[in-house]
Amino acid sequence: MVTGRKYLVTGAGGFIGSHLVEALVRRGADVTAMVRYGSSSSWGHLETVSDDVKGQFRVISGNVDDGDFVMHAMQGIEVVCHLAALIAIPYSYVAPRSYVRTNVEGTLNVLEAARRLSVSRVVHTSTSETYGTALRVPIGEEHPLQGQSPYSASKIGADKIAESYYRSFDTGVVTLRPFNTYGPRQSARAFIPTIISQALTRDEIELGSLTPERDMTFVSDTVEGFIAASTTEGIEGETINLGTGETFTIGHFAERILRLMGVDKPIVQSAVRMRPDKSEVLKLVSDNSKAARLMGWSPVVSVDDGLLQTIEYVRRNIHLYRPNVYNV
Repeated sequence: MVTGRKYLVTGAGGFIGSHLVEALVRRGADVTAMVRYGSSSSWGHLETVSDDVKGQFRVISGNVDDGDFVMHAMQGIEVVCHLAALIAIPYSYVAPRSYVRTNVEGTLNVLEAARRLSVSRVVHTSTSETYGTALRVPIGEEHPLQGQSPYSASKIGADKIAESYYRSFDTGVVTLRPFNTYGPRQSARAFIPTIISQALTRDEIELGSLTPERDMTFVSDTVEGFIAASTTEGIEGETINLGTGETFTIGHFAERILRLMGVDKPIVQSAVRMRPDKSEVLKLVSDNSKAARLMGWSPVVSVDDGLLQTIEYVRRNIHLYRPNVYNV
């Protein structure tokens, strides 16, 4: 049950985190939303949540790499959904140490506070990037982990810290490994909002490699996976994929989006947007059977329905996007 339980959501101002806060509030949870501290005092995407949710949750500002702050923030909390992370792969090439501090040390701080405060459940967020290019498909949770970028290496480190706390201290950790999530509020660091915003403002669509294959899950489905992981009994210590089980190339998504938008513009490749050859993850497609078996979770939003919702969001909020800037 979610109703009445005290939740802390780290990374609550982000894309997935803000949607999760909304969903938890609507189900009656007592939600504390942790956003990254900054001089602007921004709440990120929490500033644009639905009217029925505004004022129904508590916001605290701080950084997960500060263990003292994390310990203070988790006082009285029953469930932690830990989403705070640095996620931009290109930036990890130039600032890898910051990824270790936030993703590895930040996760350690959350887990240590959970251990000391006897928090009943920590839902730790992993990523399909930890698998690297598929060695076999579909990718099950036992697939080898491959650090093909400093970002994915930092998330592998965080996952192993989470595993160690369950094995060493019986901390109630569940690790979710979402495949690529998309939807309203996602930034142009991701390729789907990039395609949409460029289609609305430019004469051509400029992307990196068009051949990598991605398993895309709509954000509301991902959120349902987090809620299931926070409430399902007997899954402590498990790592669970969240994905659709289908994969399409980035080029396919670009053509599909343009068709849904009724736009005919050329798609060009740019070396600036390319990953280093050995770092590019060529194919991701999930085996989501474990999520169905253990949590009763499966995605319900079709690709086109999700894309249409995302297109409408970007169209209404195009002022938030800078399609000519190479976001990292």
